Amino acid sequence: MIFISFINFIHQWRATRMELAQMQYFAAVAELQHVTRAAEKLNITQPALSHSIAKLEEEFGVPLFERSGRNVQLNRYGVLFAKTVRNVLQEVERGKREIAEMAHPETGTVSLAYLNILGSATVPSMVGSFKMRHPGIRFELEQGNQQHIQRLMEAGQCDMALISPPSGTPGHRWVPLFSRKLYAVVPHVHPLAMREEIRLSELDGEAFIEHKSICAFRKMLDQLLAETGFKPNVQYEADDLQTVAGFVSQGLGVSVLPDSDGLRKMEGMSWLGISDSSCVCTVGLEWKEGRYESPAAKLFRDYLSGEYGEKLRRAN
Repeated sequence: MIFISFINFIHQWRATRMELAQMQYFAAVAELQHVTRAAEKLNITQPALSHSIAKLEEEFGVPLFERSGRNVQLNRYGVLFAKTVRNVLQEVERGKREIAEMAHPETGTVSLAYLNILGSATVPSMVGSFKMRHPGIRFELEQGNQQHIQRLMEAGQCDMALISPPSGTPGHRWVPLFSRKLYAVVPHVHPLAMREEIRLSELDGEAFIEHKSICAFRKMLDQLLAETGFKPNVQYEADDLQTVAGFVSQGLGVSVLPDSDGLRKMEGMSWLGISDSSCVCTVGLEWKEGRYESPAAKLFRDYLSGEYGEKLRRAN
């Protein structure tokens, strides 16, 4: 009896199953909300597309669109089905990509997220040196603040991320790559601008540009302030380090920044060593363990861990 029920189920599934092409057609119409334009995009005739959508609605027994001539809009059934179609098509594309990358590891894609401060010099240098060895590998790059990058990681929208400090997310692994000293930064016209090194207490009472709590560097700054006992006269708060540097360069105050080739290119600032602190900002590579990792992503991760991790070990 159970076997007969199972056979009936298989026959019923075969009679109602939809083809991948039908889902692709549905997705195109849902996106463009116009049958003729969707047919042109798919390179099929408009009657063929209309027939496919009609057949799909017949299989479900409900309409999926509200129609007004050639214009269409998803109804509540269509909205629900669109979510499933989107997931299915994404999984199909992921499977095709994984197979292609497995067959041709030197032509895959690496999705890398990184902090804004690393975008002007550090990441281009990393990617450039890697591409010298693996010219066929492509990169998808995304930059932002720490919170934005953590959201990308948790959603599985990037292979790995360059962040500081580690996110602390369960199931994620973080390895240090390089460290940067922290410097006091003052406008060029500041009385201390010609000094090479100062104590933070010498900035007492000065207008201070601080990093908001969403900034990854904020934890490093808080550690520095605790270590030195310095209480800044905070006049401005900024989301990112580039904005902090911009305010300093315009003579609006002083701050503390990690050493960065990109930030040092900004004019109007002097960088002063901090004699009463040994704090450093350590940038590391983070990824989610157990998640599918393409051969291209593994090549890049191994390259960074070996190349920069070795430099960090030698420096220490």
